[in-house]
Amino acid sequence: MSKTLKIGSRLVGDGQPAFIIAEIGSNHNQDYDLALRMIDAALDAGADAVKFQTFKAEKHVSRRAETPSWYEERNTQNLLRPLELDRDWQAGLQTHTQKRGGIFFSSPCDVEAVDSLEVIGAPAHKVASFDLPDTDLITYIARTGKPVILSTGLADWMDIQRAVDACRAVGNEQIVLLQCTSLYPAPPHLSNLRAVDVMRSAFGVLTGYSDHTTGGAVSMGAVARGACMIEKHFTLDQTLPGPDHSFAMEPGPFAEMVKGIREIESARGDGSKNGPRPEEMEMADKARRSLHAARDIEEGETLTADMLVIKRPGHGLPPFLRPQLLGRVARRRIEADEWITWEMV
Repeated sequence: MSKTLKIGSRLVGDGQPAFIIAEIGSNHNQDYDLALRMIDAALDAGADAVKFQTFKAEKHVSRRAETPSWYEERNTQNLLRPLELDRDWQAGLQTHTQKRGGIFFSSPCDVEAVDSLEVIGAPAHKVASFDLPDTDLITYIARTGKPVILSTGLADWMDIQRAVDACRAVGNEQIVLLQCTSLYPAPPHLSNLRAVDVMRSAFGVLTGYSDHTTGGAVSMGAVARGACMIEKHFTLDQTLPGPDHSFAMEPGPFAEMVKGIREIESARGDGSKNGPRPEEMEMADKARRSLHAARDIEEGETLTADMLVIKRPGHGLPPFLRPQLLGRVARRRIEADEWITWEMV
C-alpha cells in the first residue's frame, strides 16, 4: 500500500523525491551567525530541511558518564555542555529557514525540548538512536500528532517494536524509521542497507537512512533501495572545533550527493519492460538485428535456412520469425545483405 506523510509543505514517502535532511546538530558551536550561515549553505546545496539537536547536558547525561574512548574529554557532560543549542534561537532559526524555502526541526532530548519546539510549530520531531529506548519521551513526542522520525542505530527488533508501539498507542501512525550505524564516522560495510527494506516490511512504516559514513555513496545506495529520507551530518568546514565536524559533509560534496540522489531517483523508473522508449527508437531500428539475405535470392525461389542470416540493422523481420520464413517463396529478387520484410515473400 502506498504511504506518504507531510512534513511542513512537503509530502514524504512513496512516489516523492527523497527528503534530504542536513543534520547541523550541534555544529553551530553556540554561534548564532554560524548557525544561519550553515542553514543557508545547506539549503543552497539542495537540502530540503535542516535539523538541530535540542538538549541540556545535565538533563541528558549523568555527571558520571564517560565519553567514548576516542574523545580527549573524558566526561560526557563536559563534552556536551558547549554544544547545547540556545532554545531562544529556535524561532529565529526556523523563520530564517522558512524564508529560504526550507524546513526546520530538531531532535528534542527531553520533554521541555519538545515543548519549546511545539511553541514555534516545528513540523516534525526526530528521536536520536541513543534515545530510542526512552519510550516515555517517544510517547510524549507522538502525542503532538507530528511525524516522528526514529533513528535505529544500536537497536534490535524489539527496541524498534517498542518505539513504534509507543507511537501507535497514542494514535500516531506518522512514523519514519531510519537505518543507522552509531559510529562517527561509520564504515560503509556496517551500513546494512537491506534493513531499509526489511524494516518497512516488518513494521509497515516509511523507512530511510541516517548516514554517518564519509562521502555520499552509501546515501545514494539507500535511495536506490527505496529510502524516502536521508539524513547527513553537515558542516561548513571539517576543521572547525567540535566533535561532529570532522565526519560531517561540507557544502560542495553535499551538493554532489544531492545531485547523485536526484539522478538515481530519475533512473529508478517504473520497472516496466514495454520495448524501446521513444528516445531509443532510432537505436532499435539501426542497431538491433533482423533477418537478411545471406546471398542473392531470385524471384520464385523457396527460402531455406542457408539463404538467411541475422545481422544489423533491425529494419527487417525479427530473428525469432526465421522458422516462419522457411518454405516461403520470394515474390521478387532479394539481393544479398538486404533485410527481409513480409512484402518480399
